[in-house]
Amino acid sequence: MQNNNEWWRGAVIYQVYPRSFFDSNDDGIGDLPGVTAKMDYIASLNVDAIWLSPFFTSPMKDFGYDVADYRDVDPIFGTLDDFGRLIDAAHTRGLKVMIDQVFSHTSDQHAWFKESRQDRTNPKADWYQWADPMADGTPPNNWVSVFGGSAWAWESRRKQYYLHNFLASQPDLNFHNPEVVDQVLSDVRFWLDQGVDGFRLDAINFCFHDPMLRNNPPSGVIREGSIGVRTENPYAYQLHQFDKTRPENLEFLKRLRRLLDEYPGTTTVGEVGDDNSLKTMAEYTRDGDKLHMAYSFDLLTSQSGADFIRNTVKTVEAEMIDGWPCWAIGNHDVTRVASRWQAQGVEQLTQFMATLLSLRGSVCLYQGEELGLQEAELAYEDLMDPYGINFWPEYKGRDGCRTPLPWQSDSQHGGFSAHKPWLPVATPHLQLAIDQQEADPDSLLHRYREFLALRRLEPALRIGDIRFLESPDGTLLFKRRTHNEALLVGINFQGQDIDIDTPSIQTPVDQAPLVVNGKWSDNRLHLPPFGVGIARIAPE
Repeated sequence: MQNNNEWWRGAVIYQVYPRSFFDSNDDGIGDLPGVTAKMDYIASLNVDAIWLSPFFTSPMKDFGYDVADYRDVDPIFGTLDDFGRLIDAAHTRGLKVMIDQVFSHTSDQHAWFKESRQDRTNPKADWYQWADPMADGTPPNNWVSVFGGSAWAWESRRKQYYLHNFLASQPDLNFHNPEVVDQVLSDVRFWLDQGVDGFRLDAINFCFHDPMLRNNPPSGVIREGSIGVRTENPYAYQLHQFDKTRPENLEFLKRLRRLLDEYPGTTTVGEVGDDNSLKTMAEYTRDGDKLHMAYSFDLLTSQSGADFIRNTVKTVEAEMIDGWPCWAIGNHDVTRVASRWQAQGVEQLTQFMATLLSLRGSVCLYQGEELGLQEAELAYEDLMDPYGINFWPEYKGRDGCRTPLPWQSDSQHGGFSAHKPWLPVATPHLQLAIDQQEADPDSLLHRYREFLALRRLEPALRIGDIRFLESPDGTLLFKRRTHNEALLVGINFQGQDIDIDTPSIQTPVDQAPLVVNGKWSDNRLHLPPFGVGIARIAPE
């Protein structure tokens, strides 16, 4: 029987992007009371937990991932009391609450940085990564920012550069300073004492940097990158050997885990964006003394298909051993999966869902995936994301996956707000609005609910191991097994009927007939285009 403190193992975590979820006070920006108001909807999905993207005090230059106060709620989202009511509403419905934590950097408006930048002798002088210029005044090395250009910005008062792996307004903390680590862990404890059940850790492999500030070598092969970085961005031109994923990070993660262990039933899931992300995921989750879970960007790129999924999962399984993966095919940083993987209608979107929810591991499900929302097309003048503004028009940024959820098809702004939203509601999204899908028993929304209910009933889908079997091109066939039950899963990635020879089955699993549409006959599974079949088989 699964330990209740390990609820996270096999859990489905629903990512809420508060700015775009629901606006309770009609100012055009979603907020914490808006999340609380829609808690019944979240619970109806049959998910296990909520992950809230940042709601902390921030100048919002990177929409909350530039934190100015780790211990308070930004007024646009509400108050600490609002957060407490949100936690109570979630817990009453059996939902856990996880919050984002951004350890590697703060906003330049944080009190720590305001003090640190003044001179080289103040109490916070060594809290950020400062470095002297080269003899000719140029930055100390060749590191580049994820958002383009040098990762170093000049501060005239100190006559030094500070490191920023992201925006220049997001200076990197100096984790080589023990005071910084102690403070970060103290802020984590603050939220644990507020009753949160865990943390999604943003860019967790970015905390430490090479103290010698050695140059990164060239990548050699320019490809779609590990944190959503695209080939038009010079970040993809380097192997990021010295600016992140440093060995010192492992000891920090162990300290973090010891803190979480003081609060039984709490958990962590780390975002790992790295040149060798699957290996890093394994390293960060093995031995039960660091992260509980980790996910990478490997399923968040434009690559898809049966072979890609199989190879990615097999690599994780080979590397991870005793660790636990967390899978995601969408989030607030990447093109929505319906567009990125070029879905050809609700049947293929159903196949995406069944694939994700049948893999060994936990799952992060991004708001709107259950509706099949496509990437929103925005005009340049509507853009808010600095990443997109910087690389327009080759790259349009992340705003297209962050537009508000459509609640009502016939309401102004999709029922998200009575005021003009911070990003426009995409017109094509209105026909996929929640009220429309609630009324259609064959909608993608209902299919998600039914498959998530099935997953809850089947321990093999939640916590069983996974073993792939031979199957025709364009298909997956694998077993999910616990010690006393086993399921066989067949998935067709092709737009045509296909038959798969399978081991003998006992009975199809038919609790979710809209999703599980394969037909079994002894040792053969017939799958329609983008079809899925699940059957119970004898455990070995």
